[in-house]
Amino acid sequence: MKLHTVKPNPYATKARKRVGRGPGSGTGKTAGRGENGQNSRSGGGVRIGFEGGQTPLFRRLPKRGFSNARFKKVYAVINLDDLNKFENGAEVSPEILKDMGLVKNTLDGVKILGDGKLEKKLTVKANKFSKTAKEQIEKLGGKAEVI
Repeated sequence: MKLHTVKPNPYATKARKRVGRGPGSGTGKTAGRGENGQNSRSGGGVRIGFEGGQTPLFRRLPKRGFSNARFKKVYAVINLDDLNKFENGAEVSPEILKDMGLVKNTLDGVKILGDGKLEKKLTVKANKFSKTAKEQIEKLGGKAEVI
């Protein structure tokens, strides 16, 4: 079997229905949309959840419970191996990371994650550290300062 001879099984792929194509197709003239009305027009039809003017189900049901989603903090994350770009003994802060383009924007703060291997002694200032990141920074004699 060669790559240029591979074909799908018969009837495994089905040709799409080409509507509005003359006699014989069965879907000519009005293209299966009927004669008049909102759904026969281009761009016609109603929005999702519309029930003909009746109050839609999602508005009839009571809104219950509390969601913390509005209050959650989103951190800009950076891995340890990205910090190898700094010189030995350098001080790393969220502002420096943003200036260097390592984080796009600081959002609610910067979190340092322990992915990769750190090879330099650094003083890292961030809003949060993962346990492994903090261990690796301090193992090399650096400091992990929470701001």
